[in-house]
Amino acid sequence: MPSTADGTTHRAVYGPRARWRRWRRGRPFWGGLLTVLAGVEICAIPLAPLEVMLHQGIAGVPSVLLGIVMAMLGLSVWVSPQYRALAGVVTTLIAAAALVMSNLGGFLIGTLAGIVGGAMMFAWQPVTPARPAGSAPPAEPAPPHAGAPEHPAGA
Repeated sequence: MPSTADGTTHRAVYGPRARWRRWRRGRPFWGGLLTVLAGVEICAIPLAPLEVMLHQGIAGVPSVLLGIVMAMLGLSVWVSPQYRALAGVVTTLIAAAALVMSNLGGFLIGTLAGIVGGAMMFAWQPVTPARPAGSAPPAEPAPPHAGAPEHPAGA
């Protein structure tokens, strides 16, 4: 298999697994995944058979809506990572609201996964590309009047 200048194979740099890795690292993937799973879990409890869920009544409607919104927030942060802070805060608030409005937030599993997923989305930062090995760091600008000789006012 042909190799590149740094010794890696062409497939390791340009293959489907490398493309998947670059896509996944370019966005808050794990926070979005936890949020989608939390939304699905909160949404699935009201749709479960009566033996599994508690007596629900009209309370099933907010559960389904909260779950759908959480899943959409998790998917949207994959598509538009620049909205990660807003999506993270809103996900955490919805997960906390689901604790009260939706069978303890999907029996606490959905709420905890939503809070952790929202925190991971909020905390994620894009990775800046590394500098090449031989390049110098960017020079910092000198403070004003640094190194200038002081002249007396009358001279």
